[in-house]
Amino acid sequence: MTQADGRILETLADSDLVLSPRILAVNTDYSRHYVSRRLGKLHDAELVEKVDDGLYQITEKGRDYLTGDLQAGDLQINQE
Repeated sequence: MTQADGRILETLADSDLVLSPRILAVNTDYSRHYVSRRLGKLHDAELVEKVDDGLYQITEKGRDYLTGDLQAGDLQINQE
């Protein structure tokens, strides 16, 4: 997990909205390209789900990570 991953998950959780990489990038101060890449990794780890083409929301597993019920070591997520 990267610092960006946490910020992306927090933004999705706090807003409780379905958001695009562009909106997430604006609200997390990361580039859209980087956010898109990280969303792919978070999706693979089942922390976010793709609702529609280019739209994401946090999953229960993602919420569990934010509350500490799921540890980063329990996840298989690439930091690159």
